[in-house]
Amino acid sequence: MTEARTNPDDLEALRAASDILGIDALLSAEERAVRDRVRAFVDDEIRPHIADWFDRGHFPVELAPALGRLGVLGMTLDGYGCPGRSAVEYGLAALELEAGDSGIRTFVSVQGSLAMGSIHRWGSEEQKQEWLPRLAAGEAIGSFALTEPTAGSDPSSMKTYARRDGSDWVIEGAKRWIGLASIAQIVVVWAQTDEGVRGFLVPTDTAGLDITVLEPKGSMRASVQTELRFDGVRQPASALLPGARGLRGPFSALNEARYGIVWGALGAARDSYEAALHHALRREQFGRPIAGFQLTQRKLVDMAIELQKGALLALHLGRAKDAGTLTPAMISLGKLNNVREAIAIAREARTILGGDGVLLENSPIRHAANLESVRTYEGTDEVHTLVLGQHLTGLDAFR
Repeated sequence: MTEARTNPDDLEALRAASDILGIDALLSAEERAVRDRVRAFVDDEIRPHIADWFDRGHFPVELAPALGRLGVLGMTLDGYGCPGRSAVEYGLAALELEAGDSGIRTFVSVQGSLAMGSIHRWGSEEQKQEWLPRLAAGEAIGSFALTEPTAGSDPSSMKTYARRDGSDWVIEGAKRWIGLASIAQIVVVWAQTDEGVRGFLVPTDTAGLDITVLEPKGSMRASVQTELRFDGVRQPASALLPGARGLRGPFSALNEARYGIVWGALGAARDSYEAALHHALRREQFGRPIAGFQLTQRKLVDMAIELQKGALLALHLGRAKDAGTLTPAMISLGKLNNVREAIAIAREARTILGGDGVLLENSPIRHAANLESVRTYEGTDEVHTLVLGQHLTGLDAFR
């Protein structure tokens, strides 16, 4: 019997062996530096605590300023104190954050892509100056309210309505599965109006706004999801996002978030694979490491292949985004494929860990649970399948 080619405790060697296609060499030195900085943050600030946070259903809001200092909030936005990094650098950061936990990467996505992205793209100069520097620093937290109790995959059917009353706007309705709202200072609220769908910046301490945390959950436990109810919520004219008209406003932010998921899901999958590989090299049965058995090797190989394919896909989309050629269909393909494969990898990794795989000290079962939420939000598998079907055939099968 040959010796194991790598020390199971030498993570860098395991990663080098798993990079069969040499994808790391496709990254620039600056891109690798960003990745390594975020990876070190995750190792120091998230990994030691995440099992406890998940078990208690706790989101560590105190991480927000640290994530701001790390430069991952509104990472691709320019000006107003935002980092102004490339799409690939943001993708690599999303991957490393979700290797820690999907809930942490989701915080960065809701804050940076959804809330900050909407303000940066559609807000007035005054709104940008007021909110973006604080949000980028993690000194304030933002939320994004689009989904409703009866309007999830079909936002065009939203019932939340904003009517004019003199120079003010009065908002009535409800939103559901809204990330961060209970810990946020500002919410980007999308509502129907006589002029079509418009966006509003609503402070969370506004009279008439009721926020309820949705719990208990079996997934995304180290994260915050809420339900919002608007009962005559009055806002001044200055609350309106002047540049956003119609569903193009929220959809532009959703595409930014979906792009981050393409990379983030790989982080959960990679962490699950590495946990399984480490265990398989150390765990002995029948007088040898279980990594030396054919069935275990097949599982590890299948996981490694999908990780390599997913990484190439994510990198291709990142390069396209930086070049300005990324399309919604490309994002749908990436989100559908990488999340679907990440779930399969997390579940398969759990089987290699055997009984120990159900303990939260081992990450695959937590990642598998979290990825069920990632699979659902920002477009379900079914929605992205129909987006791609429409792209291929020219026929809309949504109705």
